[in-house]
Amino acid sequence: MFTGIIQSIGKLKKEKKFLNIEILDQSFDVKIGDSIAVDGICLTVKEISNNQFKVDVSEETLKKTTLGDKSSINDIVNLEPALRISDRLGGHIVTGHIDGLGKVENLEKLEKSWLLSIKCQDKSFSKYIVNKGSICVNGISLTIAKSLNQGEIFTIAIIPHTWDNTNLKYLSVGDSVNLEGDALIKYVEKLLIYEKDKDSAQSSEEISSKWLKENGWIK
Repeated sequence: MFTGIIQSIGKLKKEKKFLNIEILDQSFDVKIGDSIAVDGICLTVKEISNNQFKVDVSEETLKKTTLGDKSSINDIVNLEPALRISDRLGGHIVTGHIDGLGKVENLEKLEKSWLLSIKCQDKSFSKYIVNKGSICVNGISLTIAKSLNQGEIFTIAIIPHTWDNTNLKYLSVGDSVNLEGDALIKYVEKLLIYEKDKDSAQSSEEISSKWLKENGWIK
């Protein structure tokens, strides 16, 4: 479990069947077996050497997140250690399980912040976009400022601290980013679907029983 508050950045490199990450902030502490969110993807530390650590990564993860492309060009990634029970929940609840990808539509520099607009590559993800709600982009807990096309395109405001201390400053129009929707929204969605399906099943059963009785099949 994570909160989307980035604590360091690292340089990614693919080596055979695993990924090697060079920590660019010496104060970032890792231990073997730790869960680390790498650009929002929950991975497990398998080996540590100097200021680097290695993680196993599946073909599925490389295919469905930005790690596949980033590992081939030694790109910069955001790093966050797993949440401790005693830690403050500075962002929002993040699982480290990516729901889909987004594409940078626009990046605008304002006087005191940056506006980043992202388009969901899978339109079904737009149901998790809520104005003033939380969204996780490359592992960063951010707030949605506004949305268009029922959430297919959304804009977030980036403050200077986040810009300076994450890999958002390296983004360009057309780049892909990892997206994870608010876990609370997904739990509510699941409950609503369950209740709807249950009501539908009960309704069908009642209609079916009535039909059978009216047609002389049961007494």
